[in-house]
Amino acid sequence: MRAYGRRKVLALAAGVLAAATACTGNSPAEPSKAAATSSASASPSPSAPVTAVTQAEAAEEFFKFTATDDALRAPSELQGRLDLELKDVVTGGQAPLTAAAFLSHDFAPPRYKWGTPKLLVPRFAPEERAPWFSALATRDGSPTLLTFAKTDRWRLSSAAELLPGQGVPEIQLDADGYATALAPDDKTVTISPQFMGPVHASVAETGSAGPTAGLLAPGPYTTEVAAQIAHLRDVLKNSNEQGGYSYDSIFSADNFPVYALRTKNGGALIQYSLSRTSTTTAVTKAAEGDGIPVPELAQWALGESKMRKTLRLVETHQYATVVPPLKAPAAAPVIAHDGALTRASGQ
Repeated sequence: MRAYGRRKVLALAAGVLAAATACTGNSPAEPSKAAATSSASASPSPSAPVTAVTQAEAAEEFFKFTATDDALRAPSELQGRLDLELKDVVTGGQAPLTAAAFLSHDFAPPRYKWGTPKLLVPRFAPEERAPWFSALATRDGSPTLLTFAKTDRWRLSSAAELLPGQGVPEIQLDADGYATALAPDDKTVTISPQFMGPVHASVAETGSAGPTAGLLAPGPYTTEVAAQIAHLRDVLKNSNEQGGYSYDSIFSADNFPVYALRTKNGGALIQYSLSRTSTTTAVTKAAEGDGIPVPELAQWALGESKMRKTLRLVETHQYATVVPPLKAPAAAPVIAHDGALTRASGQ
């Protein structure tokens, strides 16, 4: 790659970094290991279901969220709107994503238009301390899978837009229309919910050659990310004869919560979040002299267009993946995604 020349290499690197950032707090308690207590029966139950959250309550919380979120995103002189949003409205991976949306838009983040939700409410025991439910609704016309979690109050924890050509699989429902939540260590599916994040992180870093190859289907959020990382690492390393830059990009599940629903075929719809940290470092004086371009999408966090020694970009990504049952193993496809750059640093 030396034929590129140092400046052309830097321009290419900036473009790839920008593409990477473009695509690609208040945490709730980990969902209980107790799965839903009821399965489908031949006839509806004669009385109301006993559960920690009913479908009516879930619908009320969805509409309460959309109204509150819209009010806090509206142009206003009210100070601390972001603090209120982070404290009362969002949690999990939505916390850093929401903070970045406010900060990168000068505290006037995009406002959303929501459609009527299709609710996917697991049946939890009444004493469940961390209930949650999902909803499929259009967000500015795009079908989006949402998950709300409760500790002291309900907050939005995850939001991922369905990818083109993808749909939410049929969820297993009982006679009252309630879904079944999977325990974190459920072993009836090809990837247990607790391992979903680490498996995805491994595939995104190592691609089809890694130890988790074949567990996830190839695509723009799995194997193609690994290929992008390898290519950019090679380009930057060989930017001049003296050596140019080191580059690496690491995915991590951190402590983000994971949510899993049983699908009708015995598999699972799993929702989870990952952080991605990409670091570029100048390893020679010549490279320091040229500097490291800061992608336009990261300049809100740094206020600079170039770093001299190092640039670190942190992204938060949220996904939904359909995992097959263990009795019918296959590569699990990622069906929904949303993400953004949430932090940046350098010197």
